Amino acid sequence: MKTLWRRARIATLAGEAGWGWIERGALMADGEAIAWVGAEADLPRGLVLDAEHDLDGALVTPGLIDCHTHLVYGGHRAREFELRLQGASYEEIARAGGGIRSTVAATRAASDEALLATARERALALLGEGVTTLEIKSGYGLSAEHEARCLRIARRLGRELPLAVRTTCLSAHAVPPEYEGRADDYIDAACAWLPSLHAEGLVDAVDAFCERIAFTPAQTRRVFDAAKTLGLPVKLHAEQLSDQGGAALAAEYGALSCDHLEFLGDAGIAAMARAGTVAVLLPGAFYFLRETKRPPVDALRAARVPIAVATDHNPGSSPVLSPLLMLNMACTLFHLTPEEALRGMTLHGALALGLPDRGTLAPGQRADLAVWGVEHPNELAYWFGRNPCRGTVIAGRECVR
Repeated sequence: MKTLWRRARIATLAGEAGWGWIERGALMADGEAIAWVGAEADLPRGLVLDAEHDLDGALVTPGLIDCHTHLVYGGHRAREFELRLQGASYEEIARAGGGIRSTVAATRAASDEALLATARERALALLGEGVTTLEIKSGYGLSAEHEARCLRIARRLGRELPLAVRTTCLSAHAVPPEYEGRADDYIDAACAWLPSLHAEGLVDAVDAFCERIAFTPAQTRRVFDAAKTLGLPVKLHAEQLSDQGGAALAAEYGALSCDHLEFLGDAGIAAMARAGTVAVLLPGAFYFLRETKRPPVDALRAARVPIAVATDHNPGSSPVLSPLLMLNMACTLFHLTPEEALRGMTLHGALALGLPDRGTLAPGQRADLAVWGVEHPNELAYWFGRNPCRGTVIAGRECVR
């Protein structure tokens, strides 16, 4: 099916810099892929179309890509939010049995139907703000049964919603209660589950939480070795609360991304640059935890490390469902430019998921578009508390709000 969108302002984000701006543009999809994009005056003559849409000057960008979320979980942690406001730290709450473990208990107790319903609502909220591809991590089941359950629900979302969903196994998220004091034994178990999860088609990538309150670099290496044996790419929650050398370790394995990175040092940056690993910044968690140490954005820029931006939606440290707010926070808190922020949630978000077929508007790319009721893409990072998304096109099919 050939579909044309015309009379649009288009930010293609093609090229290494700049908006790829077309003031009066048009874009044609043939099936799931972009067939042509350019100035409307240059449209080829004699086109035979199945559908044509007049956008009346609306802005078109690549569809947004949320490359780091934890959408499938039970319960919430509003009480912990109160405790942090009263002075308790994230680490203190976790060590006292709260944090990830409290969500694990709620997730295990919830039915599949309940988990699917709440995750679906969250995914639709992201879709409503222009997201066309998202990643969903496991990590709130922490047993063979419940990790598989959460990953199956993530796969269902990808089948039942127009969104493209990538799944990441994050069994190495925390030590569950039944393995208290036996972190090495738990890592053995998590590595043993991975082949069956992969065989069932539930895993696109493998992640771990390398931190003082989670797993050591040595334990993380064992997880990565298990992933490598299966041919699965890796990602890492790295350097969020301290510098554990996780980014350099992940880069050694050619990681798709390292995420958080507030405490990232020079060695980690150099390793990521050599490996082509994407730096995923998560301003929602930084804001919600009231952190003060910013990721080293200037050093990442200087090393030409691609910078992505994501919501990190989760119940404990980033209960945000607004990718547009993340664009604003990436600028105001981390000092990205509006162009860098948008590239971070399009092109670089795609790279963080190993998806080079999307994130820009160019012939041959997947026809994932977001249509906005604003004049210029810098407004997407400027406004907050307002959603100008008029609709999305996903794999060439319209998904109008």
